[in-house]
Amino acid sequence: MQVHLTNRQQHILWATVRHYIATAEPVGSKALVEEFNLGVSSATIRNAMGVLEKVGLLYQPHTSAGRIPSDSGYRIYVDQLITPSETLALQVEQALQKRLKWEDWTLEALLQGAAQILANLSGCISLITMPQSSTAALRHLQMMQIETGRIMLIVVTDSYETHSALMQLPPNSEEIELDSSVIDRELQIVSNFLNSHMRGRSLLELATLDWSQLDREFQRYGEFLQNSVAELTRRTMATSTTQIMVRGVSEVLRQPEFSQLQQVQTIIQLLEEEQDQLWRLIFVETPAEEGDKPRVTVRIGSENTLEPIRTCSLISTTYRRGSVPLGSVGVLGPTRLDYDSAIAVVSAAADYLSEAFT
Repeated sequence: MQVHLTNRQQHILWATVRHYIATAEPVGSKALVEEFNLGVSSATIRNAMGVLEKVGLLYQPHTSAGRIPSDSGYRIYVDQLITPSETLALQVEQALQKRLKWEDWTLEALLQGAAQILANLSGCISLITMPQSSTAALRHLQMMQIETGRIMLIVVTDSYETHSALMQLPPNSEEIELDSSVIDRELQIVSNFLNSHMRGRSLLELATLDWSQLDREFQRYGEFLQNSVAELTRRTMATSTTQIMVRGVSEVLRQPEFSQLQQVQTIIQLLEEEQDQLWRLIFVETPAEEGDKPRVTVRIGSENTLEPIRTCSLISTTYRRGSVPLGSVGVLGPTRLDYDSAIAVVSAAADYLSEAFT
């Protein structure tokens, strides 16, 4: 949304959002004069709020009431008027380091613990997805000939899960039928190449492997392997769990925005019974350049595609091993939430999990 605001209008929008977040009450010019040092009169503030209402950033829930931010108002507030809290991000990191014990706990217990800390510090519903099989680190790869022209690719992950794909071997460029022992030897050479380059990396990264490092006579295995890996990834994504660790529900649902029982029921149903829909919304499986920080996504109100949370805001990002996303960290709350704190909390939790998994 392209809206050009003066510095004064931006400051008044910022103050209106801050006051509404704190009080959940429609905001009038008098309240802003008393709470914020805006340096202008109440009449000037009323005029500015009227302009903000005309461009759709504020609205009046009732004729005689003050104004509250619209989804578009929150969007400008998030994109232009705040900076995530570094102090809170440090508190999150310290709390995770102090309370989580990677050497003693199971993976599920660790993520449950992280979700609880995230809920406590954000005041929101926290959401952490389990790592996906397609992004698990590879421990061993092996290619073997099952019968003439039929090759199996077997992959063992660092969690000792085994996946396999059976594919038809493409003909060589010279259309010469190779002896079975020659193919076995070639497959072993390619397997050794893959293990030396891919151990500790993910299936997703196999697609970006530089096949030019293979001798020319082995290049024909490249396309076969890419197809095999694509098939394995589809299978692991189809069968992998979409389990999401959820914490902080009871506290958030006491907020005035959730006073209607039917609305609460639809949100709880989404969190408990329709996690696959929520998982597709918050998990973005896009590899990033090494060292790049994952982007935090903020979906405000009507920007959410799932009907039960179209009156909520969802803030999420991915935790990674290197450049490959493993899962997601997010918080869900009313649109009237402390965005600068929530963004900082989500980003810090994802950074901690990324460092731990790496």
